[in-house]
Amino acid sequence: MRNVRLLFLVPALLLFAAGRSDASILFTAVLNNASENPPTVPMTSGGQARPASSGTATFEMDDAMTFMSFSATIFNIDVTGSQTADVNDNLVAAHIHAGPLVTPTTNGGVVWGFFGAPFNDNNPNNFSFTPFATGVGGTFSGIWNTPEGNNTTLTAQLDNILSGRSYINFHTTQFGGGEIRGNIVPTPEPGSLALLALGIAGVAARRRKTV
Repeated sequence: MRNVRLLFLVPALLLFAAGRSDASILFTAVLNNASENPPTVPMTSGGQARPASSGTATFEMDDAMTFMSFSATIFNIDVTGSQTADVNDNLVAAHIHAGPLVTPTTNGGVVWGFFGAPFNDNNPNNFSFTPFATGVGGTFSGIWNTPEGNNTTLTAQLDNILSGRSYINFHTTQFGGGEIRGNIVPTPEPGSLALLALGIAGVAARRRKTV
C-alpha cells in the first residue's frame, strides 16, 4: 500500500515541477511566537493569556532580481486596532529584517518596512492589506522594488535573502521587538523537485523488487 502512495506522489511532484516558472524565485515563511528571539507568550494587558498568533507568507522575485512581491496572512493579531477590545495585540509595525549574521536564532536590522514605521513600499507604493471580515487578523501584500529600502536597497540585500539570512516580523503593542517571526527560505527549484520525484520512484522500485 505504501508503494502505491509513493507512485501517486511521483506524478504529482512532476506536474508541480512542470508548472513552476523559471522566470521567478520563490520563498516561503511560517510565522509563529516560538520563532521570535526570544520566543513570545501573548498576554492581554490584564495579564491573561490570549490566543497564540501565527501566519504564513510567500515571496516571489523576478528572474532579473529587480523586485520581490509578497503576500502574508496573520492570525490573532489585531490589524485595525478594533478587532479586539484589548490593546496588547494591536499591530504597530511589520518589516523584513536581514543581515550577514542573521540565523533562525539571531536578530537583524530592518531592511524594508511595509506597515507602520519605517514604511518603504513607496517607490511606487504597492502596499495593501485586508482585515478579516470576522475574526482577528488579515492579509497583506506589497512589492519591494529595487530603489526601496530602509537605508539599503533590494540589490544590497539579495545575498542575505538568497542565503536564508532574512525574516519577516510583525510587531505589536505588547511585543515592540516582534510578536511573530518567519524565516524567509527558498522553496525547491523545479529541477530539485523533479529529482526528488525520481528518487522517490527509485526507492519504490527497489522496494518492489525486495518484496
